[in-house]
Amino acid sequence: MNERMSRVELRAGASLAGVYGLRMLGLFFILPVFAVHAVTLEGGADLTLVGIAIGGYGLSQGLLQIPFGMASDRWGRKPLIYSGLLVFAAGSFLGVAATDIWTAIAARVLQGAGAINSVAMALAADLTREQHRTKIMAMIGATIGLTFALSLVGAPVLYRYIGMGGVFALTGVLSFAAIAVVKYWVPDQPPQRENDLPEPSTLRRAFEPELLRLNAGIFILHIVLYAMFVVVPPLLVQTGLPLPEHWKLYLPVVLASFVLMIPGVVYADRKNRPKPVLLAAVALLVAVEAALAALDAGIAALAVLMLGFFAAFNVLEAMLPALVSRIAPAQGRGVAIGVYNTTQTLGVFFGGLLGGWAAMHFGAAAVFGICAALAAVWLLVAAGMRPLGSVNQLTSLTFSIAAGVELEHLRESLAAVRGVREAEVLPRERIAHLKVVTGQWDESKVRKLITGEV
Repeated sequence: MNERMSRVELRAGASLAGVYGLRMLGLFFILPVFAVHAVTLEGGADLTLVGIAIGGYGLSQGLLQIPFGMASDRWGRKPLIYSGLLVFAAGSFLGVAATDIWTAIAARVLQGAGAINSVAMALAADLTREQHRTKIMAMIGATIGLTFALSLVGAPVLYRYIGMGGVFALTGVLSFAAIAVVKYWVPDQPPQRENDLPEPSTLRRAFEPELLRLNAGIFILHIVLYAMFVVVPPLLVQTGLPLPEHWKLYLPVVLASFVLMIPGVVYADRKNRPKPVLLAAVALLVAVEAALAALDAGIAALAVLMLGFFAAFNVLEAMLPALVSRIAPAQGRGVAIGVYNTTQTLGVFFGGLLGGWAAMHFGAAAVFGICAALAAVWLLVAAGMRPLGSVNQLTSLTFSIAAGVELEHLRESLAAVRGVREAEVLPRERIAHLKVVTGQWDESKVRKLITGEV
């Protein structure tokens, strides 16, 4: 047994984090500048349409996450990732030609049709053991946060020199770079057999109450994020900070938020107590949004409140997918994560729509007030979450398979051992990943199978 992260797990985490980073960088480059740029587009004075353009990719992505996840369960993760990245690139290049708000909306919707998030997360979960999955998801979450920070800093500068068309073109180039990372760096998914495909009972578990709580949380989190960025960039301009200088606020705030994020994630991982950390982060989100709604904040107050927002956001963005991957059944993991990503990306769409509509009719304070109310609802929902130990009493283990052991039927033999709930064999690495019932599995039988002893 090896309780440390294997080279395959490290490589999988780093490479998939890179894929996420390249793709999300392309999406995030639009976020900090579009609300200010929109006034130069035909029809861009309508804030509701601006909000739809900002969050539009979430609608098509939300509708396609589950089909992509199901397809990846049947036909493999990598082919679906390649096709999704190509569609995303096509949407990016359409955005280069956008001179009106409707073409911009169409470009964002086409970008979202490359719905690979669920597939990439499922592949990350396929290649890692449960006890390391929080670390891998935290790597991905931290990378997303870093790309978010980079976009906040770099997008205003890029917009100044290459314009919105250049920013869209750059997102297409980044998508091609992500394809190269998948091809040359991401490990292959363990081969699936026909009986590995999800059964109807397994699919139903993708909608069990604990997963629904997490899905509701990511939905609200992304409503809040995208609604805020309909109004925050214009607010910063109103306080006297020009768009090209927004990085002066974002950079220190986001970097400091990463430092604040680390203790909570480490505590949740090492103590196996994610619930109190999650509740604390959601409570902080409620407080920040309520303060933004109540205060006529100047630049210093905005910086402090944005620090609190990003600290909460980073913790939640790292923890939620890790919890989903731990609770979801392995054979239907692509579907379960597809449901999760569907709610996430629909939150993107409704956040942009709600933020634009509320800002247009009631002003920025109303946007923050709605966000505070939604976060408070999430806090109530999350308070009923069961401790993780009562959800899952399983332990993930990894074994090296002896050289003389025949691999053809090993997975089935391991899966039939008492106390073994899930078995996965990686032929190339000669490694077996097992999920066993703690204290109840037949260790001697497992060892005989992987060593070839009689």
